[in-house]
Amino acid sequence: MGREEELEKEIAELKAQLKDREDSLPAHSVRPQQMLVIEELEAVIEDKEKELNKLRKRS
Repeated sequence: MGREEELEKEIAELKAQLKDREDSLPAHSVRPQQMLVIEELEAVIEDKEKELNKLRKRS
């Protein structure tokens, strides 16, 4: 498996985790820890998408 495919798979898994986290948020009284986990996942996804875009530009 190439690095691009690996990144695509990782991004898809991270986005699924993010969706699960977002779907499990209560309508009220969201805890700061819950938001931190979501923000961390978003940052990791963004970094991996940037890396993937760089790889695609080189190809």
